[in-house]
Amino acid sequence: MKKIELEIVALSHSITQTHSYAVVLGEVDGLRRLPIVIGGFEAQAIAVALERMQPSRPLTHDLFANFMTTFGIELTEVVIYKLEEGIFFSKLMCRHDGDNIEIDSRTSDALALAVRASCKIFTYEKILDAAGLYLEQSETGEMPADSKSTAIPVSNKTSGDPDMKNMSLEELENLLHTILEQEDYVRAINIRDEINRRKQK
Repeated sequence: MKKIELEIVALSHSITQTHSYAVVLGEVDGLRRLPIVIGGFEAQAIAVALERMQPSRPLTHDLFANFMTTFGIELTEVVIYKLEEGIFFSKLMCRHDGDNIEIDSRTSDALALAVRASCKIFTYEKILDAAGLYLEQSETGEMPADSKSTAIPVSNKTSGDPDMKNMSLEELENLLHTILEQEDYVRAINIRDEINRRKQK
């Protein structure tokens, strides 16, 4: 069965489920998108790795990735192989001492590890047919400019934060430090981006 390569193209608050996030996987060189609802913790784990943020202490997925590296286990790819009653099933394809090993995994955990290992993500045609969405082409027949981006546009909402536009750069940097200590990396990314915008002006 032919595998189809995917990449992470977006991560945002889920519209359908409260306190959840949606990670959107895009077909490489294609128009289909596969949205998957994940938990807040896993969303943070994916966002931290993609944004190359450095937590003060390793997150759970960092620990697992470090464990694999220490003992010579290579994560070669992630395969989303089944969709059953709205739940996606994935497996980690690993290599150790010349042996290929498959490990069952929640899809959210598999994606968080895939980002850390810089390995490819795959699924099958039947899953894209069942749960995929089509991204419309422009009138010229080209894909939208941002459709191939692997950057994570995390929701711009900063619920619980003061109005960042009215804060000084020093106040923003202090707030960022506080948020990082609380390990709320999704909010930290928004604050960091605001700081970077100020510094570029």
